Amino acid sequence: MNEAAVAPVRIERDGDVAVVVLDNPPLNLFTPAVFTALDAVTRELVARTDPARTDRARAVLFEARGKVVSGGVDVTFFRDIAEGPEPAARGGELWAQLLRVAQTIEDLPVPTVFAAHGLTLTAAFELSLCCDILLAAEKASFGLVEIVVGLTPSMGGPQRLAERAGPARARELVFTGERYPAAVLERWNVVNRVLPDDGFPEAARAYAQRVAAGPTVAHAATKQLVVASVRDGARAADALVPAVSGALFATDDLRGAVASFLTDGPGRATYSGR
Repeated sequence: MNEAAVAPVRIERDGDVAVVVLDNPPLNLFTPAVFTALDAVTRELVARTDPARTDRARAVLFEARGKVVSGGVDVTFFRDIAEGPEPAARGGELWAQLLRVAQTIEDLPVPTVFAAHGLTLTAAFELSLCCDILLAAEKASFGLVEIVVGLTPSMGGPQRLAERAGPARARELVFTGERYPAAVLERWNVVNRVLPDDGFPEAARAYAQRVAAGPTVAHAATKQLVVASVRDGARAADALVPAVSGALFATDDLRGAVASFLTDGPGRATYSGR
């Protein structure tokens, strides 16, 4: 059997969308092998979304196979670190590696979408927070439950929750270790949209295809401006606009969109981004 067919994290292609699949049955636990595969897949996404490629992926969708997105991390992994030599140093190395993964996903120059169809715990939840858009099925639930093993989430979850929902809500999620339904997290601006359970995988794919069909270069500019505003304020984002948005006038994206708009009229344009 082809090794790629059994990889616990792998990339599949659906048109212009690179689909990252988590497939480690029965609970999609994050084990050392899964973390290693995720690291490799993340580096591959950088190559696949490179603007210089004519066949670049123009959006990335994260999804999982099975009944749950993930039951969390295999706790034996933490035990092995805690009971081995230099546990603090090894723990720090693990978190540094996982933060590199999180930041690389955040920095991809295309829209990223996470589809949560069921229970989404710990590392999977933190992975979803690295994405631009978090879609959840009605039955989905989320939790950062690291308190049960004496940890704080360290793949970027608390700080990214604070960006989305505010510091008080971030502390609440982590301090309680509770599982929160998708509808609650949508109200808290953690989940972008809650979609019906029936047909959820297809709806998530359709959403990713829709953003992939847009102006990819402009989407990258949007991501830069939003990040600058969140991290450094609106004026910092303003300072980037002349260079970041001005460059869009030199792109095929803009020229094609303008030509289609002027030829076909609003609401009837046939433009598709590059």
